Amino acid sequence: MSPILVCLWILAAACAGTWVLSLMTREYSWTDRIWSLVPLAYVWVFAAASGFEPRLVLMAVLVSLWGARLTFNFARKGGYAPGGEDYRWSILRQRLKPWQFAVFNLLFISVYQNLIIFGMTLPALTVYQNPGPLNPADWILAVLFLAALAGETTADQQQWDFHRWKASERAAGRTPQPGFLQSGLFRFSRHPNFFCEQAQWWIFYGFAVAATGAWLHWTILGALALTLLFAGSTLFTESISRSRYPDYVQYQRRTSPIIPLPPRGRPRPAPAG
Repeated sequence: MSPILVCLWILAAACAGTWVLSLMTREYSWTDRIWSLVPLAYVWVFAAASGFEPRLVLMAVLVSLWGARLTFNFARKGGYAPGGEDYRWSILRQRLKPWQFAVFNLLFISVYQNLIIFGMTLPALTVYQNPGPLNPADWILAVLFLAALAGETTADQQQWDFHRWKASERAAGRTPQPGFLQSGLFRFSRHPNFFCEQAQWWIFYGFAVAATGAWLHWTILGALALTLLFAGSTLFTESISRSRYPDYVQYQRRTSPIIPLPPRGRPRPAPAG
């Protein structure tokens, strides 16, 4: 069986499985729960089918490191536990009619998001179809990928520490101030973790360029679709933040939305301790 056919079967199972589980449990984050796992399967399928061609093995190892980080961060936030649904879905359910959310759950959460997961790994197909030895570009891409991975790990840790501090303040009967993270990497970007996540998959596409010497392949559509998904997610997330924190608008005015840039003004001080 060809690797692309194997991957299509995995995709079909992922779409059907996440949708059925959402209906059975009334929780709608099942695609989130497999987001860090299924890409590993796709890329390793291509690596195995190639006879473990070096470039595909390098790509698979990098994606495995990406998946390990994301799985750890998602698990410690309770994402795999019962009730670990993304808070945005409950807000969206309040804004949509039941039938509208049912359609959204099927077509967007279970089908479209799984298509994006599949699509962002498809540069492995281009590399599979164009075997060849590793070259300096591959190692540069690997270093850039690891740098983006380190950046995302740092941003996630800063966010984790901040939310633990907020919880301790509330437990002590105090109102946390500031109410949202504005220091560290979040001083330069409102979503540095989003930036690093997208960067990793654009870098991943770079391996298709390194394998062929051509800059443009149709498999760029996966990274492009992921960027569009993050754009929509950012707008929705920030609309919630503005409704919760009146001073979030000031943060938006002085801080770059995605790409880390010098801030335009002075940030709120970081919490003590």
